[in-house]
Amino acid sequence: MPARPAEGLWPSAATTVVGVIGDPVGHSLSPLIHNTAFGALQLDWVSVGFAVPAGAAAGAVAGMRALKLGGLSVTMPHKRAVADVVDACTPVAATLGAVNCLRWEGDRLVGDNTDGEGFVSGLGRGAGIDPEGLHCMVVGAGGAARAVILALAQAGAAEVVVVNRTVERAAAAAALAGERGRVGVAEDAAQADLVVEATPAGMEGSTAVPLVAGAALGRGQVAADLVYHPAVTPWLAAARDNGATAVGGLGMLVHQAAAQLRAWTGVEPPVETMWEAARRAVDGGGNGTA
Repeated sequence: MPARPAEGLWPSAATTVVGVIGDPVGHSLSPLIHNTAFGALQLDWVSVGFAVPAGAAAGAVAGMRALKLGGLSVTMPHKRAVADVVDACTPVAATLGAVNCLRWEGDRLVGDNTDGEGFVSGLGRGAGIDPEGLHCMVVGAGGAARAVILALAQAGAAEVVVVNRTVERAAAAAALAGERGRVGVAEDAAQADLVVEATPAGMEGSTAVPLVAGAALGRGQVAADLVYHPAVTPWLAAARDNGATAVGGLGMLVHQAAAQLRAWTGVEPPVETMWEAARRAVDGGGNGTA
């Protein structure tokens, strides 16, 4: 793989370009995290953001083909639309019906989804937790929640209980865990080893009331919030103050980005360097979007 040219000559006409598509995308941390890794590895690659409005995902994918971009990270609102216009999807992306990463396999454009992998890896790094055999609860049934539910089941969780305001959506999401998935209620959190807050309730400016109170968790339990800005949400702080082990959303962000870089380049990513760059950005005022 070509090494990065000397300072002042990079990027060049030979530099491989990857990017993130979404709307909005201007505050995405993906380019920062990936560019930090490219720099550490001295790879002649660069990551940029592409603002692509809703409904224009197919055109963006066609542009990737025409320009031979090295890869794309996909964020809202395009994850489902992109899944319909690739040559193939990985089993995970096909099951979820959502793509967050585009990569090449020869001349074929393949859609993958690294969100769940990123969550499980971040859980291990952030708290030394392996989901195998754990009784888990996921609060929410959106795209991120669905990725986490599938990943927990694939990692060997004993049970994945899904709590959501809409029971029908909870049932559809719980089905991703097969016979180990079921719809639950907030009170089930008392029996959970791991509770994942997978809604935007903790984001700055949100007025949503969490379905499961952070203070309902305590010693011997793990509370994980997918929101990463603020680094400690009010829900996570309440769980931590009550004795639970608290895991923020930064790990999922960094590890899903690391999985993307590995898929694009075939090179092992410098995860700790990527962590540090993301942490500094969040401490400095990132907005909580991938």
